[in-house]
Amino acid sequence: MSDPMMRDKNSLIPPHGGYRKLRSFQSAQLVYDSTIIFCDRFVEKRSRTHDQMVQAARSGVQNIAEGSMASAISKKTELKLTNVARASLEELLLDYEDFLRQRGMRIWDKNAPEALEVRKRYQSDKSDSSDRSDKSDPCCIKTASPEVAANTLICLINQASFLLGRQLQKLEQDFLTEGGFTERLYKQRQAARSSNTKGMPGKGNTGERKI
Repeated sequence: MSDPMMRDKNSLIPPHGGYRKLRSFQSAQLVYDSTIIFCDRFVEKRSRTHDQMVQAARSGVQNIAEGSMASAISKKTELKLTNVARASLEELLLDYEDFLRQRGMRIWDKNAPEALEVRKRYQSDKSDSSDRSDKSDPCCIKTASPEVAANTLICLINQASFLLGRQLQKLEQDFLTEGGFTERLYKQRQAARSSNTKGMPGKGNTGERKI
């Protein structure tokens, strides 16, 4: 089966999928994996908060993937699901802020040295964790203190949300300039009808037959 990303951009079904290469997906996946470790360490496993945090992190990943695949026939659906992914991460962000605030722990300012170090280490163009020693815990959440772990996740969530914001802007622009599936279908039908009309015998031939 051919790669869906290799389709002609002018075809009825345009290139779609390929979400694993998106920086937003990679960042969201890093947040998801690290959230599972964080919750297992610091949040009561039988609590509702544990389940909600894990599900919010998972939603951030899954909706990016689903939206990328849905783009084949619906740009509106891709926009909606990408926005849902960002909203899920915002919900998770509040959970981490609540965790720190309710325990009297410090929430790093975005320009704090620790926050800058995290952003530098996990900057978007290096979001692939394949070169890190512990692939199961690339953010070192297993050994970090609760305060450091929660603040690290906050930094990563903000990064993923920023990337999704840029992605949404591009999707909106693409939709405005290129249209969606319905517009492409209409254009191709019109082109096919025009081609068939030109190819019909007798069309365009109004001259008299010579004897």
